[in-house]
Amino acid sequence: MITKLTPARPGRWAATVATIALLAGLAPGFAAAQDAHRGGTLRLVSVSSQGTLDPHVNYTSQFWQLYAFLYDGLVGFKKVGGPESKEVVADLAAALPEVSNDGKTYTFTLRKGVKFSNGKEMTTDDVEASFQRIFKVLGPTAGTFYNGIVGADQCLAAPADCTLAGGIVADKAAGTVTINLVAPDPEFLFKLSAPHASILPAETTAKDNGNAPIPGTGAYMVKSYDPNNSMVIVRNPAFSEWSKDAQPEGHVDEIDYTFGGTEEAAVNAILNGQADWMFDQPPADRLAELSTAAPDQIHLAPLSAWWYAPMNVNLAPFNDVRVRQALNYAIDRDALVSLFGGPALAQPVCQVLPPDFPGHVDQCQYTLDPGDSWSAPDMDKAMQLVEESGTKGEKVTIVTEDNAASRGIGTYLQSVLSDLGYEAAVQTISGDIQFTYIQNTNNKVQISISQWYADYPAASNFLNVLFGCDSFHPGSDASINIAGFCDKGIDDRMKAAIALGATDPAAADAEWAKIDGAVMEAAPALPLFTPKQVDLLSTRVGNYAFSNQYHWLIANAWVQ
Repeated sequence: MITKLTPARPGRWAATVATIALLAGLAPGFAAAQDAHRGGTLRLVSVSSQGTLDPHVNYTSQFWQLYAFLYDGLVGFKKVGGPESKEVVADLAAALPEVSNDGKTYTFTLRKGVKFSNGKEMTTDDVEASFQRIFKVLGPTAGTFYNGIVGADQCLAAPADCTLAGGIVADKAAGTVTINLVAPDPEFLFKLSAPHASILPAETTAKDNGNAPIPGTGAYMVKSYDPNNSMVIVRNPAFSEWSKDAQPEGHVDEIDYTFGGTEEAAVNAILNGQADWMFDQPPADRLAELSTAAPDQIHLAPLSAWWYAPMNVNLAPFNDVRVRQALNYAIDRDALVSLFGGPALAQPVCQVLPPDFPGHVDQCQYTLDPGDSWSAPDMDKAMQLVEESGTKGEKVTIVTEDNAASRGIGTYLQSVLSDLGYEAAVQTISGDIQFTYIQNTNNKVQISISQWYADYPAASNFLNVLFGCDSFHPGSDASINIAGFCDKGIDDRMKAAIALGATDPAAADAEWAKIDGAVMEAAPALPLFTPKQVDLLSTRVGNYAFSNQYHWLIANAWVQ
């Protein structure tokens, strides 16, 4: 049953946004009081965990939020709220790199005295081994973020034998690491700031470490992790703050993260003072109540993100483009927005790139009146395409996460597919395995519900990562191109647009807008809506800051 959700009154949300703005303005003053707020335990809750702890493998917003204070790269995104959170700063490198060779060579000088949580001092050996490991574990971005490094093509072809010879040159005596690219990449520092480029001890095994914590250089470390129960995070005893921008010391002494239960129970626990924050979206039917009863505990922030339903282009019935287009015409995107909590929390979209993002130009071809924006479903067009495809009556299973929002959307899509003449069902899977499950072609997933949050502000991070040929790895849990879409012509255009960005960013953005339209013409996914982030905090949490890259900066907060 689909429950109709009531959005909060706009005035209440406006007050919440004003509160966020006030907090952001006060943040420097709050930071100065760090010693006064040091200590205590922060209590986080989530319906489920998100699988492996390995930062070279995990690709979920839930765990990337934690990696922000567990691990470091050579560079990183500034750990502050607001627009500055998009800024890249030196992290394990003492300064931003020297760039030479027409933008193809980056030379980093490492900081001295940085130690992993096991007490081992970081050296150039760890940096070299970490980049090799990205390919040895066949990380989900090995073929998109780091495939421009010299030697990466051999590593992608034979991961176990990866050396990146000529691509990573370490000088232990000088304490420098040089990275050579095959071509200039204007996004390279962004890519190095992602957790997949975390520097780990050289002796880390070249396989997914699963539930076993890997030592990091961050302010905190994982003490224990049971994906079915909880995670305990404590201070890294070897940590000494080297840059507040890159890796602040943090306020609380311990972070206890509990997995299980429901979104409803999580809201009640926060309101009753038994928990401090929930990862999951509060149930939409509680938002109006919360905006009235606890407006100061709600923080609303825009996201460079989308919810979408990838359709497997290699499995029936979605191996027929007419079926994929039909479902795009048939869905009511306003209804999907209502399911998520209403227009205060989401807006309908029918393209890949989110609003106010590089390369975005308003366009919608799957609507009753094609043009700049979505207006209404075109069921007649959808039914015509299904008839032409000859696929009516086939079975379709929608795989969703076990949370209220994903289940609700899955149930809605089931009804639309049924209206189109398919025998549709919903399969719900725990969130700690759903994301990897839908990526693996061995599981023969036809259509699923997923979300994508920008790793960094560039169009390629949506289009190339999600629909590029290099992101499709059959039989792997780390195949982020869930639809299995690989159009050689579009793929060549994406690579050319990335290269063009090095010399003419405006022209590159214009080309990305056209690529967005070309991808949607092929329809490997259903764009559902662009969400906003809702953080519900307990009354004892202070110093809220929201990063475009990591969302709520957990380590920046304190507890009373």
